[in-house]
Amino acid sequence: MNPVLLLDLVGLTARLIGEHTPRLAAFAREGAMAPMSAVLPAVTCSAQATMLTGLTPQEHGAVGNGWRDPATMETALWRQSNRLVTGEKVYETAKKQIPGFTSAKLFWWWNMGAAVDWSITPRPFYCADGLKILATYSAPTEFGNQLEGELGAFPFFGFWGPKADISSTRWISDACLRTLENERPSLTLAYLPHLDYSFQRHGPEDPRSLIALRELDGIFGELWDACQRLDIELIAVSEYGIDPVDTPVHINRALRSAGLLEVRQSPRGEELDVFASRAFALADHQLAHVYTRSSRDGEAAAEVLSQLKGVDGFWRGPERQEIGLDHPRAGDLVAISSVGAWFTYYYWLDETSRPDFATTVDIHSKPGYDPCELFVDPALGLPALRVARRLMQKKLGMRYLMDLIPTDASLVGGSHGRPPRSPEDGPVFLASRPFGKHNREPNGKMVEMTSIKDRILQLLQSECRP
Repeated sequence: MNPVLLLDLVGLTARLIGEHTPRLAAFAREGAMAPMSAVLPAVTCSAQATMLTGLTPQEHGAVGNGWRDPATMETALWRQSNRLVTGEKVYETAKKQIPGFTSAKLFWWWNMGAAVDWSITPRPFYCADGLKILATYSAPTEFGNQLEGELGAFPFFGFWGPKADISSTRWISDACLRTLENERPSLTLAYLPHLDYSFQRHGPEDPRSLIALRELDGIFGELWDACQRLDIELIAVSEYGIDPVDTPVHINRALRSAGLLEVRQSPRGEELDVFASRAFALADHQLAHVYTRSSRDGEAAAEVLSQLKGVDGFWRGPERQEIGLDHPRAGDLVAISSVGAWFTYYYWLDETSRPDFATTVDIHSKPGYDPCELFVDPALGLPALRVARRLMQKKLGMRYLMDLIPTDASLVGGSHGRPPRSPEDGPVFLASRPFGKHNREPNGKMVEMTSIKDRILQLLQSECRP
């Protein structure tokens, strides 16, 4: 059995491997590199579920980073239960096929309850008084305790929010190195996120994004060196490429203006009323799931979408089969944005009525993904002073609102979710050795994302060695 490290380098594409990535370029020359097909939607939870199971989103049910629960009718994003994904995962299949197989899952999604031997993932504590305490969840508990004892607390603010940066990638990489050396899993999965943040903030061609790319290349090189030293095979993948964007599409505001979306007045501002609304959208980057109460409401929503600038197309009911999203969790209509556009979740028509969570980092209250959580509101004159005041309120045990996030969607420079413009701008596959007959494949060919599970199993079982 060959030990394997599977690295998820989020946001990397074949086009980006070259001048700014000498270690990745050398790895590609010595092993294998090819563009990889993207799933729809091209987002984290869907792509990772496909690579783990070998199934499409329509089959495994992860139709996005979130969806409306068919039973409760409420929206839920960024859930982590492994049980939400239909299909046998690669570590489950390997356990059946390979005697003595062990696995570790480091910040890959669908982590909680996964049938692996070691795992760690972000999981804050939500206290009764409204306080959120940043923390990780690990199994066994001692595994996470040992990592944080050696590396310090996981840099949660570096993982998401206005301060998201390389520190999260560095911590996960260091945790991966320790896991490889101390636990020696047969299969290790590690997720390195920070390139994605820079690209969404500034766009993929901004000089600041190129700095992040060079940083990722350096950390990849360290992990490649460790794999060579420990005789571990290495596969590196990405989930999607990121396109420059300059057109936010306020799909829920359009539905509200048409009389289809309803809000509930509350002490904390307007809240989306999913039960009273005839139609509303769960916005997920460049794809939106539009949920309706009846076929008549579906027709009305389709009329709104057909006239909304920034919508490239939409598929309704059985038509969703054409894009591989005919699943009970998917919207009754599925909309894809135009090139250069993306969907906001915003549903309020007046900034004075926006909910209090709109200006905070709150991935669970918002009915959609909010990339503005990567920014500090530029309209704030002294943001550091506001942070200090809020932290003092926290220390004193007072209730507080960390209201730093802008609601100016024009700040966002990059997005993803729709099909890539070309294979070189979509996800990429790299491996420490070629696959297939005469060890030439996949160079020069497109690798299907649904094949990643089988490729891992082949590499574990030595079927691709010369």
